[in-house]
Amino acid sequence: MSKKKESEFLSVLAARFERHPERHEGVAWAVVAARLAKRPEAVRVLAAMEASGGEPDVIGVEAGSGKVVFCDCAAESPAGRRSLCYDREGWASRKEHQPAGNAVDAAAALGVELLDEEQYRALQRVGTFDTKTSSWLRTPAELRALGGALFGDYRYGRVFIYHNGAQSYYAARGFRGRLLV
Repeated sequence: MSKKKESEFLSVLAARFERHPERHEGVAWAVVAARLAKRPEAVRVLAAMEASGGEPDVIGVEAGSGKVVFCDCAAESPAGRRSLCYDREGWASRKEHQPAGNAVDAAAALGVELLDEEQYRALQRVGTFDTKTSSWLRTPAELRALGGALFGDYRYGRVFIYHNGAQSYYAARGFRGRLLV
């Protein structure tokens, strides 16, 4: 990423940060900018999140480490990351109509982690997300071993967490990423 593009992108992040103070009470942009300046690879990951429709923003600071938590804050599951099975095993088990890929590998390639159930609920406390879509969630190993995977959405004024076969995929289901900086 050129210095000019990086500067333009950081301006987009700063403007989003200022537009949504409810997402990161008590966090100053100067702190975020200083952490990003020390981690240029994080800026590239955030730019990739943006390019796939994620609209990353700060949603807090991790207790203990003090790291800034970025998450996809697009109103709906990022458009560039939908129609994916949960993981490679689920994808490989499809005999017909395999999608382009899977959420676990796509998140790793992007440089982010999938949100788990607790993180997804925390995201929903700073805004309303996935009212028309749903997002795959990092699934506990014991559930995944049984063939299932978790996903969440927001309907009827509350967060719902469901399960589905890991091999399933839907045009309205994607994944949200999380990045610590």
